[in-house]
Formats: sequence, structure tokens, C-alpha cells
Amino acid sequence: MVGIALLIIIAFIIGSIPVGVLLAKTRGVDLKRVGSGNIGATNVLRSLGKGPAALTLLGDMLKGVVAVAFGKYFGMKPFHQGLIGLSAILGHNFSIFLHFRGGKGVATSLGVFILYSPKTALITFIIWTVVVLTTKYSSLGALISFGLLPLNVILFDSKD
Repeated sequence: MVGIALLIIIAFIIGSIPVGVLLAKTRGVDLKRVGSGNIGATNVLRSLGKGPAALTLLGDMLKGVVAVAFGKYFGMKPFHQGLIGLSAILGHNFSIFLHFRGGKGVATSLGVFILYSPKTALITFIIWTVVVLTTKYSSLGALISFGLLPLNVILFDSKD
């Protein structure tokens, strides 16, 4: 029980690392004061360009991947791996480094699902991509793809 609690805390701290903010600072930009004010890859794209946006996306996804990987490495059951992943997402959304403010958690959630439920991650990414390419709205893609996430888990993945 102590091990699970410790991994949940560590995942929250990892999730709290504001990748976009750190990358923007290296270029002298306060990401919270430009564009939408959000700390995620979409605002980094608008404010700093494709390279930093790709690094932000990768870094935010990696936070979720690493959290679930820790759970797997230490032999946690799928339920506990899910809690550890959720903790990383909550860390991103309520970063201890940003006074409990943060991003929307889309990329970190995708990172969690890449290890926790690869089929679901792929389907979610495909839905997001189709919506974004069709509408040009990343936020709409996130709302639709993650709104369908529970259904996709039920249909395409079962954690017994």
C-alpha cells in the first residue's frame, strides 16, 4: 500500500513538470502570457513554432508513459497503474510548479494510454486527428476523442 501511494505521489510530481513553460523560458517567452495562455503544445505551436511544439507534445506524453511504466516496473495491477497514470494527468492539470494551475492534460492522457491501453490510445489518436484535420480545432478533437475514450476502452480493451 505504501508503494502504491509513493508511486502516485511521484507520478503527480512528474506530471507537474511544465514542459511547454520550460521550453518557452529558454526562448525568453512567458507561455502563460502569450497566445491562449495555455501551457500545452497547441499554444507552444502558436507562440514558438513547430519544433518547440513537437518537443512539448513529446515531453507531456512522456510524463504519462513514465508514470505507467513505473507502475508496470514495480508490478502494480492494472487498476493501480491506472491510478498512477491518473495522478500524472492531475499533476499536469494542477502543477505544483505553477501554483496548482496547468494544462488540459490531453497529451499526458495519451501518454498514459500508450502503455496502459495501446489500442485505445491509437483509436483516440486517430479520432483526434480526423477531427482536427476536418475542423482545424485541436480542442474540439480533444473533446470528441476523449469523450469517446470510455466507450473505446469498453469496446477495444478489457483489463481483467
